[in-house]
Amino acid sequence: MKPLPSPEPSTAAFPAPAVRLARLAHAVGLSASWPPTEDYLQDLAERTGLRPHDLLLAADLPLPETACHFDAMAGASSSLVFHCLGLPAHERQLLCNRARSMTVAPELLVPLQRRPYEQYPPGFGSLLVRMLELRNLNWSRAAKAMCLVSGVCKAGSTIGAVGRGAKPLDAELLEGFAAILGVPVAVLASLTSHPAPAAPRTPAPGELDTASLVWEVRHLTVGQVGSLTAYAEELSGA
Repeated sequence: MKPLPSPEPSTAAFPAPAVRLARLAHAVGLSASWPPTEDYLQDLAERTGLRPHDLLLAADLPLPETACHFDAMAGASSSLVFHCLGLPAHERQLLCNRARSMTVAPELLVPLQRRPYEQYPPGFGSLLVRMLELRNLNWSRAAKAMCLVSGVCKAGSTIGAVGRGAKPLDAELLEGFAAILGVPVAVLASLTSHPAPAAPRTPAPGELDTASLVWEVRHLTVGQVGSLTAYAEELSGA
């Protein structure tokens, strides 16, 4: 286990880790608990749709050593996301199963290295962008995936501005982040105390499966993602 690169102190706008988890727990009818046990985080993950690693970020708890080891050129491509969204349910499952079955030599992955302009101050925008980092999504890949999955189409620089605190979160952005993370927007609204959209979208099964695929491919190499994309194209008859 390693310490998080960006410890997040409590502020009026960005409360302490215990409060963040309590907000998530409240959103899904779970009692708050601090410090959280591994079983509690797993239960909270299953109820919210977030991954246990996302919750570790939210709670300022250490991530597993290899959680941020990636092929920086990989991550879910827009082509892979596009084809997954267009597949019927049983073929999406085949695609996700193929992704889970792929293995990669550890030496091909390297720890995440943020560029100088990718330094994020404490805040909910930073937290959400760091959740995207856990999926090996840089600003550009995240923006493309968000547009395809949710219809919320923003420039990659906008994603970066959210992470740096230069662009405030709003209802539309919450919907975009929720879609790519595979969670109901109400969960992120509760976490951030931002109002949810007046008529929030209910994620379609294909969107949820695609968000799962984005998670499954995070540690694959660019060659493996290319191979998986070719398989998705084959399934779709493209």
